[in-house]
Amino acid sequence: MPLRIYYGGTFDPVHLGHLAIARAARDQLQVAVRLLPAADPPHRAPPGATAEQRARMLELAIADEPGLLVDRREIERAQLHPGEPSYTVDSLRDLRAELGPRQPIAWLVGADSLRSLDQWHEWEALFGLCHFIVADRMGSPLQSGLPASLAVALHGRFVSDDRALFAAPAGRILRLRGPLRAESATAVREQIAHGGAWRALLPEAVADYVSDQGLYTGAGV
Repeated sequence: MPLRIYYGGTFDPVHLGHLAIARAARDQLQVAVRLLPAADPPHRAPPGATAEQRARMLELAIADEPGLLVDRREIERAQLHPGEPSYTVDSLRDLRAELGPRQPIAWLVGADSLRSLDQWHEWEALFGLCHFIVADRMGSPLQSGLPASLAVALHGRFVSDDRALFAAPAGRILRLRGPLRAESATAVREQIAHGGAWRALLPEAVADYVSDQGLYTGAGV
């Protein structure tokens, strides 16, 4: 069965580093990547832009990008259940109900997210729901310095052959080939708030939207 790749995140705002990761996964695995903006992430302060604004920025960023799509399921779930937190495990359970138990599904994350996976809600259940594709700087020690419980959970799951993700529905970890870029959403917001040179860090259509909406210009960004 074809692999389905999902790239979750706050995307506050989506920047060129996000797009580089999505493109790298699309090109390496030769399948579409669905970017899935979080509605109410429980692990961080409220976003600087609304969920609808962040989804719109994603749509603008990928408008001319073949093989990149936006999936609004977390935002739509929050609209049906206002006030409830947005958990990755819930989205993956939705996907399993929709696509079935045999569909290969991969969740695209950065290395820092994988290293802190034991802080995610019901994190041990994730390995039965999806594979992980990890974007990292080549040569960095991805598997070292982990909490003991996470090290045990990750042991034996790493694969080097892309085809391994197509051969099973979940439970494997693949390292994405290609370097990470230096952009971060935090740095972009700080540059905007302090009048820095931020536009070059974003897709042009996103930069125009940020300006038009007056986003991230206040304190506390």
